[in-house]
Amino acid sequence: MSETNAADEPFFRALLTPHRSLGRTGFAILMGALLFGWLVTGAIFLAHGAWPVFGFFGLDVLLVYVCFRLNYRAARAREEVSVSRTSLDITKIAPSGRAEAHHFNPFWAKFAIARHQEIGITRMAVEGQGRSVAIGGFLNPDDRESFAAAFSRALATAKRR
Repeated sequence: MSETNAADEPFFRALLTPHRSLGRTGFAILMGALLFGWLVTGAIFLAHGAWPVFGFFGLDVLLVYVCFRLNYRAARAREEVSVSRTSLDITKIAPSGRAEAHHFNPFWAKFAIARHQEIGITRMAVEGQGRSVAIGGFLNPDDRESFAAAFSRALATAKRR
């Protein structure tokens, strides 16, 4: 392997994805419980002649399902970050699958972090060559801190090499 190929090989890679606390199994259990509750309560109202209530309860369950599906669709967004001695690459992938690639020279790139005293990191961005690319906006505060520390070390390593 030549020297240029070794320099182009990323030594830091990160895949940033939004956190979702309710997985597929939990979602199935939640929807099952909501459907069961809807059927039991709806049956009681049907037995008492209040048939419109049965339909409105069903709309509530449908609305919860649609909202969760939209939330899970948004969770398909991700950001891929890689650092090599010669390149800093950020690929942002939207929930629709549309990708947006950003390339920086690691020697000229700056990692900008905005902090709030109580919350911690509120914004992270890579700046350089007259542009700024925000990264990790969907991460929780602990993940932002972890990523910021690792990415800062990687960028410093790229500049030393």
